[in-house]
Amino acid sequence: MRIAVTAALAGLLLTAGAGRAAAEPTAVPEVAPDPARTVFVDDPAIVAPHVTRIASWARSGEGLAVNFTAGTPDCFGVHVSAQETDQTVTVDLRGGTPPESVGRMCIALAVRATVDVPLSAPLGDRKVLAVEW
Repeated sequence: MRIAVTAALAGLLLTAGAGRAAAEPTAVPEVAPDPARTVFVDDPAIVAPHVTRIASWARSGEGLAVNFTAGTPDCFGVHVSAQETDQTVTVDLRGGTPPESVGRMCIALAVRATVDVPLSAPLGDRKVLAVEW
């Protein structure tokens, strides 16, 4: 009996996320650049990355910068990537802990943040979308 229940529970856990598909990318509003935002630098080594909501974006040279709410840079990091087509730029922003901050005590303080998104071609008039789950 215990083996059957354990096997059934394991099966449920394995299939719980199997049918769940990512939501369609959503349009993000463009805003004027805000120099008061805290600037983050892309860090692909962040620990426990999770989708982070993009609030808006601003033009940055030929590219763009995405705006979001984060924790302090001492304890919060981001990794950003973009999928580009001729019509759209779809941005995937992940937040997590910088490796050097794992285990550190951190204050719970929200900051208005921004990070530049590297593009392979100038943004031009392409539509900016955000990955959400």
